Amino acid sequence: MAQPTPAPPRPVRKARARGAGLAGPSRRSRAVTYTVLVLALAATLLPFLWMLLGSFKTQGELLRDPDGWLPRAPTLGNFTTWLDDLHFGRYFFNSALVAVFTVLGNLLFCSMMGYALAKLDFAGKRLLFALVMTMLMVPGVVTFVPLFVMVAKLGMIDTYPALILPFVASPFGVFLMRQFILDLPDELLEAARIDGAGQVRTFTRIVLPLCGPPLATLAIMSFLGSWNSFLWPLVASQTQDKYTLPVALALYSQGQNSTQYGLLLAGSVLVVTPMVALFVALQRYFVQGIAATGIK
Repeated sequence: MAQPTPAPPRPVRKARARGAGLAGPSRRSRAVTYTVLVLALAATLLPFLWMLLGSFKTQGELLRDPDGWLPRAPTLGNFTTWLDDLHFGRYFFNSALVAVFTVLGNLLFCSMMGYALAKLDFAGKRLLFALVMTMLMVPGVVTFVPLFVMVAKLGMIDTYPALILPFVASPFGVFLMRQFILDLPDELLEAARIDGAGQVRTFTRIVLPLCGPPLATLAIMSFLGSWNSFLWPLVASQTQDKYTLPVALALYSQGQNSTQYGLLLAGSVLVVTPMVALFVALQRYFVQGIAATGIK
């Protein structure tokens, strides 16, 4: 007996038609999204482009045509003034030294504190975490006066420890590391303890190797905070030998009668360049760290 011929797959054709109908709006929505993102990127980058182009202009050209983009007579005079006359190397060394030790301190102490709050049981654990969360809500400027008094009584004014030690551990860094380490499986740590590993070895051999993304995120944010810091280095530094780049930029871009805008823009380019290079090098880890810790 012959088998009946199956009916044509009309529902499939309708489904394909509906899918084809959805493809158009999807492409249009992606085009709109990309357009908005490109416009937002352009709005973000245009001030930096104006700063870069303005750093090659003379003071007179900047005053005559502040809205102009391309320099009419490009010059490197602003950069040579910073590098030759204003001892840029000294200020760069101070900023780099303070930033590097601040980053190293945050990576060490914040990861240790985050591990303790996430995986260890001890008296006062909840109270300590509540204090960390409270410090996240306190503006840093509020602590400047008592911090300055403490540093002055210790005799550390106008020294590198005064610029470094108050910021070797941050509440945000502790919270960041705690949130990431909290998601690590307890079975992994128990297996390390069964094998005879102590707390230090478990932390250094098991936990830290798994914390690459949050450590990179913490390194970037600590470096940016230290590199851009202006108010505390201005207060804690009493001599030019301890000035950092933001302090030198603010003080030496002021002439006798007016602001030296070309000098200010060139100094800003020199200050921003290391930050941009660091972020570009570690941006993948930065995104992974933010996504892994669930910070919005």
